[in-house]
Amino acid sequence: MIAPEIASLSRPENPLPLIFDSPHSGRDYPADFGFSCPFDLLQKAEDNYVDELFESVPAHGGTLLCALFPRTYIDVNRAGDDIDPDLLADVWPGAINPSSRSHAGIGLIRRVLKPGITVYDRKLDVNEVLHRIENYYKPYHRQLEILMAEMHYSFGQVWHINCHSMPHNGGFTRVLARAVPSGMPDFVLGDRDGTSCDLTFTHALRDFLKGLGYRVAINNPYRGVELIRRYADPATGRHSIQIEINKALYWDEDANRKSRNFNILKADIEKLVQYCAACISSSLASMAAD
Repeated sequence: MIAPEIASLSRPENPLPLIFDSPHSGRDYPADFGFSCPFDLLQKAEDNYVDELFESVPAHGGTLLCALFPRTYIDVNRAGDDIDPDLLADVWPGAINPSSRSHAGIGLIRRVLKPGITVYDRKLDVNEVLHRIENYYKPYHRQLEILMAEMHYSFGQVWHINCHSMPHNGGFTRVLARAVPSGMPDFVLGDRDGTSCDLTFTHALRDFLKGLGYRVAINNPYRGVELIRRYADPATGRHSIQIEINKALYWDEDANRKSRNFNILKADIEKLVQYCAACISSSLASMAAD
């Protein structure tokens, strides 16, 4: 069982092979963080209250895993070796593989909040980073891996939905050289260009959200990163998809608080959860009949 200060885990009484996780909505800031930037800017980097938007998941047969620590402390949606050498005070003891995200300052350990504003006024000691990996990153991944394995063993299939929110102006999208032709949509579904999830499920979610009146894009500008890459294998019945929600739907980004539309979106998210549960129940029934 994962330590209670690392993540919350909510299970239903009669589970479906349906797992939602919110890795970036944590707002419990560890005492050893040692940041020097304004705290409100750290808060703006959160996927604010995505955990609350999806809190109905267990009521509909899904399992909900939510990180409690902030993404700016360590980002579980990055590869474990995506380490920014410019952030380290000394030489890393093993191999590292910094990606374009690390070079932009938003790798495993975040260096930049936005262009010109850094998280720290110092370099980080290697032991600080190792502590975060061993005590936060690895436990979160172990818990998700266990859940996926349990569900797949019991049902032969498992569906994993990785939940996020995105700034309405695209945030670091330009840094990563991806662009949306006509402004940010309301939702972006990411299945790593069709490789992490059965396309029928991806398209079903797109069509359901469109039916609720939302603008939906697939893989543009967000394809999904480590948490769906690592656990997905559609050929063996392991499906992972990322969902990004435009913050303008529920969050006042200037005041950094819930907007008056929060509960409206939350009700629609519950409809989406119910729809996912119905799709999976139908799929399991079809498998049993074969």
